[in-house]
Amino acid sequence: MRHIALGCLLMTVAGWLVAGCVPPPKAGQVAESNDPAKKEPALDALFAPPSPESIPGGQRGEQIRLGFKIVANTQEYGQPYAGNKLNCTTCHLDAGLNPNAASFVGLSRLYPEYRARADRQVSLADRINECFERSLNGTALPPDSSKLAAVVAYIDWLSQNVPQGSAVPWRGIPRITSTRPPDAVNGKAVFAKKCVFCHGSDGQGTMAAPPLWGPDSYNIAAGMARVSVAASFIKANMPRGWGWTVTDDEAFDVAAFINSQPRPDFPAKAYDWPKGGKPADAPY
Repeated sequence: MRHIALGCLLMTVAGWLVAGCVPPPKAGQVAESNDPAKKEPALDALFAPPSPESIPGGQRGEQIRLGFKIVANTQEYGQPYAGNKLNCTTCHLDAGLNPNAASFVGLSRLYPEYRARADRQVSLADRINECFERSLNGTALPPDSSKLAAVVAYIDWLSQNVPQGSAVPWRGIPRITSTRPPDAVNGKAVFAKKCVFCHGSDGQGTMAAPPLWGPDSYNIAAGMARVSVAASFIKANMPRGWGWTVTDDEAFDVAAFINSQPRPDFPAKAYDWPKGGKPADAPY
């Protein structure tokens, strides 16, 4: 597991929007990487997002703040491009500041990069649009969109303290493995015990949590539609504020149950992984 001092992450997103900026975690070094090649020597970067005071003034600062608002409240600021009831923070918790939940910190140092799913070099803007099309079940923002530029600016601002060339060891979600095939029946029981309070017995969400399946959730081509990805996210972050309280097997079981439920299709999935290499748990 990766444990990092997060400082002010208990502040609510609503409070951040009022302040117009994001309180950062305290700087702390990642204790462990899931990549064996990165265990030795010591990791080459700190998880150290910039302080709110460093947001520049003028047009640049307004662009960064708009990017934050789109991430934190996609339903309001990301329209008309979001196609369901999720926000970017549904997966990128704490507006991309949570290192256990696909943090944005350091991402601008990694792009452009080759992605086998698309079989090409993709830019950070391309990757953002993949999320809009798949996780948000919506449409891509136009290349010249001020909203797309704002999200890129926000991620770039969060990444400013990460050295160019860093491996960004906290990238993604801490991965877990199961000792047996996932059991969706047991996952339904675990869901009823630990998930329904926030997500509802029908999985359609409440004021406190997003829908997990159905027309208002992520589509079949989203990363979270893979059981291994959803299980890792659940293990590290769910129930919210009580991450690491389910076993690895329970996390896989819940993920299998959730992803066995109906969700939107993504017709363009037919073009994914044109040269092969599709993950075994991709649901199409």
